Amino acid sequence: MANQIDFADEQPADFIHSERFVAIRSQMHAHLLGRIEELGTEFGRWSRRAIEQFVDLEVEACARLRRVPVNETELRVVAAELTKELVGLGPLEDLLQDPSVEDILINGHEQVFVSRHGLLRREAIRFADNQHVLRIVRRVLAPLGRRVDESNPMVDARLPGGGRLNVVIEPLAVDGPMVSIRKFRQQPLTPDDLTRLGTFDEAIRRLLEAAVKGHCNILVSGGTSSGKTSLLNALAAFIDPAERVVTVEDTAELSLNHPHVVRLEGRHGSFEGSGAVSIRDLLRNSLRMRPDRIIVGEVRGAEVLEMLQAMNTGHDGSMGTIHANSPRECLYRIEMLAGFAGFNGSEGSLRRQIASALDFILQIARLPNGKRRIVSVTEVTGFGDNIVTTQELYRYDSGVAPDGQESEWWTSLGIAPHTPKLARQREQLLPNAPRSLAPDDGAGRGGWFGRR
Repeated sequence: MANQIDFADEQPADFIHSERFVAIRSQMHAHLLGRIEELGTEFGRWSRRAIEQFVDLEVEACARLRRVPVNETELRVVAAELTKELVGLGPLEDLLQDPSVEDILINGHEQVFVSRHGLLRREAIRFADNQHVLRIVRRVLAPLGRRVDESNPMVDARLPGGGRLNVVIEPLAVDGPMVSIRKFRQQPLTPDDLTRLGTFDEAIRRLLEAAVKGHCNILVSGGTSSGKTSLLNALAAFIDPAERVVTVEDTAELSLNHPHVVRLEGRHGSFEGSGAVSIRDLLRNSLRMRPDRIIVGEVRGAEVLEMLQAMNTGHDGSMGTIHANSPRECLYRIEMLAGFAGFNGSEGSLRRQIASALDFILQIARLPNGKRRIVSVTEVTGFGDNIVTTQELYRYDSGVAPDGQESEWWTSLGIAPHTPKLARQREQLLPNAPRSLAPDDGAGRGGWFGRR
């Protein structure tokens, strides 16, 4: 009897990932669509509970009439999945509700990859075909007033519950619909959370708190999915509650834990190109909204000039993110974007403006093991010999501890911040040299933290 119970417990998971499940689900879905067509508009007024009962009865009747080879446990699995198909998001529903899921990537109906804790793995969920994928995607887009079809084969949208959806279909996508869903936490990570998770240590935390409270201008630099937005959210926790913060984003992703936030989001144009509102337009307008700080979700175009202007004209404490592989590459990228935006001054004048605008560059990276770490804290110290001068205050290192365990730490050069904005805190921010064991984050990510 015990063996039979174990088999029954394992059967639904094996069944739901099988070809037989896909075939049975398709057969019963066609039956349900026929019954729904008979009901007409009445079906649209039913509650989810009523639809669940309807699906249970119809699935059981269909299996009996068509002699479908399926047991009672499998019938319940098929009914639950078909309910999600009719009133939810089908195979995506459970993934979207899973708090550990960060990214969902669909490469055609046969390949679904999911990122958890920074690691990407193939998921066993299945779509019946590419039309099934498109049906779910269109259900997501419908409440947003967006559409995807041959005339509009590429869509980028913000999900109501927080997150970002990008879809590319044929003829641009060769192997079926390509869907990318980026999820965001309902409760943003705090500085204490990031310290516990090992993104930075206590010394860096003290510096970041002083930098934000001292109205230093900060850019968070890093690659895709390196944790830039999460770090920016955490930094906002240090902002004085009395200050007015304006956020400007192409697709709203920031969720600042602050009482006075004005959120602005760009608008894509129609298929003919009319009606578009760029981040640059929003940044220009934000300067007229009496902001104490301006936060740019991602600097990737002509808005870089308005951001530098804001930082140089009394909006100290502004922050943003940018895609770059190092602090020096971050400065080069700002120059490149300013050039593309039509900056008319000399190279020297542009670099002088960058040097006077920025105070700190925080370089964050996602390591091969999925950990997200601040790998460099760099201060912009000025302009000389026609270059923007910098000094690195902290650098991330890793190695093997004497007991054979992996260890990681931040090496300090022993230099206090140069900026006059932190003159009063300079003595308190001089690094000391303790070394301590960081608590485990619950996923085996504990390790040595400190400086040497």
